[in-house]
Amino acid sequence: MKKIVLALSVMALLTSCVSKKKYTELEARNKETQDLLNTATVKLNACLEEKAGLAATAATLKEQNQGLISVSKDMTVLSTKGAQNIEKALESIKEKDLKISRMQDALTKKDSVTLALVTSLKSSVGISDPDIEINVEKGVVFISIADKLLFKSGSYDVTDKAKTVLAKVAKVVNDKPDFECMVEGHTDNVPYNGSGVLLDNWDLSVKRSTSIIRVLTNQLGVKPEQLIAAGRSSYIPLVANDSAENRSRNRRTRIVVLPKIDQFYDMIEKEMKKQKQ
Repeated sequence: MKKIVLALSVMALLTSCVSKKKYTELEARNKETQDLLNTATVKLNACLEEKAGLAATAATLKEQNQGLISVSKDMTVLSTKGAQNIEKALESIKEKDLKISRMQDALTKKDSVTLALVTSLKSSVGISDPDIEINVEKGVVFISIADKLLFKSGSYDVTDKAKTVLAKVAKVVNDKPDFECMVEGHTDNVPYNGSGVLLDNWDLSVKRSTSIIRVLTNQLGVKPEQLIAAGRSSYIPLVANDSAENRSRNRRTRIVVLPKIDQFYDMIEKEMKKQKQ
């Protein structure tokens, strides 16, 4: 019996010794595993933090990218609008250049017509008479006729000699139905002291203008719609009214030949319309 108890005791002792060793091994492995786990946890947390940072950066970059896309779209729109505006500006410049070109052509034509008119007038009226002057100022033709060829002193009755001169003027005007003529009466500064319906030099200058117009229309066949009556009294003198000779120069009738400018503008508009078709 003692032997059995002894044997069991030995076995129990051996068994007890083996379990402790394994426990120690397991404990060491457990510690190692725990260390590995802790290390992995630290790395995991670091990775999570890095991931969060990267996610925030990605969100920021995405937002910036959307902003750049939006700006790019806006720039595209602006570029398109800019191109359209440039195209419109170029078209406007082209149109203005064309208008300027047409205006220059019209003015050239007007100058040519004016030159031809002056030549015709000088040929018809004559340039040797010192009491008749024909000149061009700012593209307008002026025929200045001294009053001594047209009227008696202080009178607005047209003389027979004047009708000969006016007949030459009427011929040129009748050949130019597209022209208008303004007949201007001018006096010196000596106050009018006649009797009748005239009150002053204003009345006298206008009355002389209408008297000439009546001769041109009633006797010489000029169309009334081509004529304009005007009186300038003594306020547009050629020279100072300080001598009898100068006052005589200032007493005159001036016929202003006016091409109808509207016709030149009509021509320009027609040309512009042709260009747009």
